[in-house]
Amino acid sequence: MGSLNPAKVQPVRDVFQGWWPGASVEGVAVASGVPDQPLGEAQTREGAVNRARAALALSGKAEGWGRARWGVGLEGGVTFAGPDGWLFGVVAVAHAWKGRVRVEVSRTADLRLPPLVAARVRAGEELGPVMDDVLGMKDLKRGVGSVGALTGGLVTRADVWRQAVALAATPLRDGLYGGAGLYPEA
Repeated sequence: MGSLNPAKVQPVRDVFQGWWPGASVEGVAVASGVPDQPLGEAQTREGAVNRARAALALSGKAEGWGRARWGVGLEGGVTFAGPDGWLFGVVAVAHAWKGRVRVEVSRTADLRLPPLVAARVRAGEELGPVMDDVLGMKDLKRGVGSVGALTGGLVTRADVWRQAVALAATPLRDGLYGGAGLYPEA
């Protein structure tokens, strides 16, 4: 998993251990290859895919994985339309199996940012520190995240990541639905 942030590692662990109890999911420090605050769909997607591929490359050094290897990248981004900004995330899951690497991608839901926050991010600041400053919190991005803070904890960062991880990884699961062939390339 291409991050050391516990708020990103845990949702990946939840999904993989939900499918494969006892699966080992570890965070690793990898570069995203994009700015600290990705802007727009393309830049955010690129960061997630870069993280997934880098984590996959490191998973080849892990023990006990057998012939299948996985890498997961989560990248939070902000997109703008007019004066408004929305936070969202992109998940990329890379799977190496039988000499092939496949990558699947999914997105989280979007949440419109408060105008003051959107303006500061548009001016070049990173979302996490802006939210910490505006809300008087510390290191929000390593906990419930901006989503959790803005929804009063009803929806957390882990919630949206968990859903997107499951959606991205589903087409890569070997033998899904008892080998019914719904994703024959898996």
